[in-house]
Formats: sequence, structure tokens, C-alpha cells
Amino acid sequence: MTRTPRTPGPTTTTATLPSWRRPEAMDPTRRGAGPDHEGGPGAEVMPAPVPPLDGVAVAADATVAASTVAVLDDEHAIVRGLWRGVDVFRCLALAYAVWSVWERHEQIAHLVGAVAILAVLAGWTLAVTLRPVRTVRAYTIELAIGCSAILATRLVDDPEVITAGAKTIPSIWPTAAVVGFAVLRGWRGGLAAASLVAACSFVEVVQPTPNTITNSIFGLLLGGCIGYCVDLARSSHAALAEAMRLDAARAERDRLARTVHDGVLQTLAFINRRATDIGGETARLGAMAGEQERILRTLVSQTDLSEVGRALSGDVDLRGLLRHVEGEGVQLVSPADAVLLPRRVADEVVAAVEAALDNVRKHAGDDARAWVLLDDDGDEIAVTIRDSGRGVPSGRLEEAVGQGRLGVSSSILGRLADLGGTASITSGPAGGTTVELRIPNRRTARPTNRHHGRRTDTTTDRTTDRASEARTRGRGAS
Repeated sequence: MTRTPRTPGPTTTTATLPSWRRPEAMDPTRRGAGPDHEGGPGAEVMPAPVPPLDGVAVAADATVAASTVAVLDDEHAIVRGLWRGVDVFRCLALAYAVWSVWERHEQIAHLVGAVAILAVLAGWTLAVTLRPVRTVRAYTIELAIGCSAILATRLVDDPEVITAGAKTIPSIWPTAAVVGFAVLRGWRGGLAAASLVAACSFVEVVQPTPNTITNSIFGLLLGGCIGYCVDLARSSHAALAEAMRLDAARAERDRLARTVHDGVLQTLAFINRRATDIGGETARLGAMAGEQERILRTLVSQTDLSEVGRALSGDVDLRGLLRHVEGEGVQLVSPADAVLLPRRVADEVVAAVEAALDNVRKHAGDDARAWVLLDDDGDEIAVTIRDSGRGVPSGRLEEAVGQGRLGVSSSILGRLADLGGTASITSGPAGGTTVELRIPNRRTARPTNRHHGRRTDTTTDRTTDRASEARTRGRGAS
């Protein structure tokens, strides 16, 4: 039997893609479309998980971070170069001083004294060269040594030689201290050190010579100019460091924003939609998810880092934040007008209310009901949580604090104290507990329809005393 050879057709290579890049993961209509999936084709599904960060991107981020840290932690290259220049100049100045003494050793009246001065200069030069010290104290000592060497020239030279314009024993060696002060303290430090050296030179020579005047002016210019350049270098380095900090923070924020957008925001939006469709108690959870999605979306969409702080600290309506606490067994009573508080303050108040309601659920009894009354009288914002439970026995809160159980003390009392407000917890003999939270309203008083704690209903032209309303509802809770 003769076999007909098969003509090889085009070869198809199938690449294995990661799970998050497969078509079914990227197309929601293809996910959940099989017989085992509820809803069939086109059913709404949870967003795909966020893909892992690419290794190259992570390595690039690490490289940028490392270079940023190196720039921020290291001193400016110009300043480092100047320090090395000071060390080299000190050694060369010492060599020049030795050569100057050798050149005119026959004119020096006390050569041994001159050699002793040079020995002191050499000892200090060797010490700071082998172990550099970049402090004001060290350069103050060096400046004192240089000025003393200038003045000591009168002890080893004849007055006639000095008046004739002979070089001092240290020659230009004190200039190293002038440059050192310029690097340490900028142009002010350089001018101060140069002025001291010039003053010693004038004292040493008694009658200033052209060389003395020229050298003094040169020292002042050198100290001032180098100090000014160092000031510019340091200010530019600080600006560069700040720019790199902001750039690194912005890059990290953008990376986190992509991650949040691809994962958390989509999940919160999905929960909000599904919970709204289901309704009932689940709808309130969906509203909470929608609120958090809005806040996160605001944060990740900021283009300026300073706007993030403003987004977090902007004013919000406390009524809207408290709506989610209303549910089975909990009723919320709030005014018609917005109750505005800074975002951070409002979040702390809501957390304290949630802690109080959590205590109601745990300790008040299964049949207990709770009422949350929100009131704003302009000067203070009051939130009252009343329940119809069994109440709190006398001394129970103090006993809980003594046992290290700080739920009420920390979650309620501590939060209000941090906000500059007050919290009180009372329990009547017939049962029921009242938690009253009071926060000072730091906002400028708004023109409203309030008069002496009364609220005008503009839709029905009726005036209602909010305190009476709260007391009436409180009696209904007992």
C-alpha cells in the first residue's frame, strides 16, 4: 500500500498567555458565558483581577528610587569638589610658605622661630589631610593658627624687613581657612574669615604696603565669591532634591492610581450597581461603596499633590455620611439644611457614632431600637444616640477602663476630645442609654433661617423647635 505523503501546511504557533491577558479575561461578554455560569452570555461579572506589575517597570522604579535617594542623601558635587580643593590648596600653600622662608632665610633674624612656626602649620596640615574634619570648630582652630602665625612674624623678622614688604612666615596658608569658612557658612562666613586675616596682616606690618592691601582685597574677594557660589550650589541642590521628591511621589501616585483604577474602583462600582439592583438593606451597602468610589476617584485623578490634601480636608455634609447607619432598628433624624464639617472631622464623628451603635447591638438587647439625632445650632454640632435597651449599670464604664477595655473611652470619648469636642454617656433608671457628642462648629456662621435655635421650614412656612423635636423623639424611644 502506497502512502501519499502529506503536504505540510502552514504551522500555527499558540502562545500561552497569562490568565489576565487571555481574551475571556479581557472581554466581559466571554466570561461567564458557559453553561456553568449564571446569567449566560453578557451577564455582568466581577472585574478581572489586576495584572501583576511588569518586572521591567519594577526594576525601572527601583533604579529611579535608588538614584533619587543618592541625590537626596549626598552633598552637592560642587561642594565636595571645593572641600577637596581646600585640602589640596592647604598642602600647596604650606609648600609655598616653606619655599618662601628658604628663599630669604638669610634675612630672617630668628630662623629657628620661623621653622617652629612652619612645623606647627605642617602638623595641622598633616592632621586634617589624613583625617578631614568639616566643622566650624575645626576651621576656627585653623583660622586661629593662621592668624597667630601672621602675628608671630614680628617675633622672627626685623622691623625693617617687615616694613620693606617681606612675606609673612605663613604666606598664603591662612587663605585655606578663609575658603573653608566660605564653604561652611557661605559668603558671610568667607567675608568674616577674610576680614580677620586682613586685620592681622595690617597689625603685623604696622604700615600697610601695596602687597598687604592687594592680598587683603584678594582674600575678601575670594571668600565672598566662593561663599556666594556655595550658597547658589546649595540652593540649587535643595531645589533639585525637592523636585525629585515630588517627581518620585508623583510617579508612585500614578502607579498606585493605575492599580486602584484597574482593581478597586471597578470593584466598588460593580458592588454599587449590583447592590442598587438588589435593593433593600443591600442598597445601603451599595451607597457606601459608591461614596468610597467617588472619594478614591477624586484622589487618584488629582494632578497636583497639594490638591490631594485639599480633597481630603474639604467640607462634607455630615448628614450624607450618617445615612448609612440608618437601617433595621436604627432611625436617623437630621435637619433640612446641610451640616458641613471638614472631611477629617466628619469621618471621626461618624466613627464615634458607629462605635456607639455597635455598643447598642452588643449590649442593649435583641429588641432594642436606636435613634440618631443630628442637630446644628451654628456654634456647635450635636449628635445624640439614644437606645431603648437595658441601660448601663452605674460604674460600669469606669470598671471597663480599669480592666483595659477601652472601646467607649477610646472610640467615643477619645475621638471627641481629639476634635476639641465633648462626649457624655448617661443611662436612666428605667433603661436606655444616651450618648451625646458635641463638636464646635469652626465654620463661619452661614445665613440661614435659624433664630435662637429654631428652624424655619421654608416649604410649609412653619417654625419647629429642633430641641423639642429631639426631646419628643427621645421620649418615643424610651
